[in-house]
Amino acid sequence: MTLSEFRSRRTRLQRYTWPGLALVAVGGWFQPLLGFLLIGCMIGAVGIAAYGKGRMWCDWMCPRGSFLDLFLARVSRKRAIPGAFRSNGVRIAVIAALFAVLGTQLWFAWPDPLAMGLAFVVILTVTTSVGIALGIFIHPRIWCHVCPMGTIAGYLSKGKYPLSIDAGCTSCTLCEKECPMAIAPYIDKENGNFRDTDCVKCGSCVAACPVKALSFPDGKGLPAARRPENGKCPAGPF
Repeated sequence: MTLSEFRSRRTRLQRYTWPGLALVAVGGWFQPLLGFLLIGCMIGAVGIAAYGKGRMWCDWMCPRGSFLDLFLARVSRKRAIPGAFRSNGVRIAVIAALFAVLGTQLWFAWPDPLAMGLAFVVILTVTTSVGIALGIFIHPRIWCHVCPMGTIAGYLSKGKYPLSIDAGCTSCTLCEKECPMAIAPYIDKENGNFRDTDCVKCGSCVAACPVKALSFPDGKGLPAARRPENGKCPAGPF
């Protein structure tokens, strides 16, 4: 699979899921019960992480992540993501704040299902608005670095489904340029594995690598001829 083919396939998948964001963030104001769909997204993110696939939900299954990739990438300034957005302190603060706000809203809304659904809609609308603003002025996926469910999924699956980097890596930086999360796998080539919890396991870096030095355990992003058998990729650069 060429990089162009990989991009087309990933874009096609994201086009299936991003309408879910509009359904809840817009439709939820008219039918608040739609807000409960967010629980499904929460379960999906945590469930996939618990299964050992890292933040794979955040790739194309997350409606908001798909929206940010498809639409903000066209207008974003694509600046470097400030280190603060990757600090544990900021992430924990965001988790605590949002869960406190949501919990308080649900407490006062109980047991009215419409009011409870609206609480989820409000949270989604506010955080998405913040994500869009930050995405335009800094980087499309900057919100994903502090997204509570993404952060929790990353913590739950730390070290699982790692990206392997073999000695053929030339530090060309193409992997970083292709990565939707703007992270740089090549920096860990000496360790042989990239275990950054922000990796969404999309396989973009694998498809972009000119020497095919990157690989996931199941060969995601690699050409069919180089996909692994018994968990190992065939030897050779192509």
